[in-house]
Amino acid sequence: MTRLAAAAVAGLALAIAATCARPAPPPPLESPAIAFERDPVAVKRGKGLFIGTCGAYCHSLHDGARGDVPDLFDCAWKNGATDEDIFLAISNGVPGSRMIGFKDALPDGDTDIWKLVAFLRVESTCGKTPK
Repeated sequence: MTRLAAAAVAGLALAIAATCARPAPPPPLESPAIAFERDPVAVKRGKGLFIGTCGAYCHSLHDGARGDVPDLFDCAWKNGATDEDIFLAISNGVPGSRMIGFKDALPDGDTDIWKLVAFLRVESTCGKTPK
């Protein structure tokens, strides 16, 4: 084997070894709402925000949809059903609807919005059997 070929083989071996030694990518980040769902104080805060902000003006806590205002505790989400979609709808509002954005309007900012999302998830009837 020539010196050049030996160097190429050695370089290839080092490249393969370096690739194998790379750490695994980090797991996907968990939605803050998932962490808040496990915290009763956070869920209670989300409920208080919902009653005082959302329920006081448009949304119902238990009566389903109100005219053009959707039920937020069922499985039918028109603007996306992921935690991130719900967060964005609460933050930015929903164009073409009465839903205004609450970004920078709640006392604890984005944290309060994530607690609202957690409350909606905890109270949702979607996927739950009736009692």
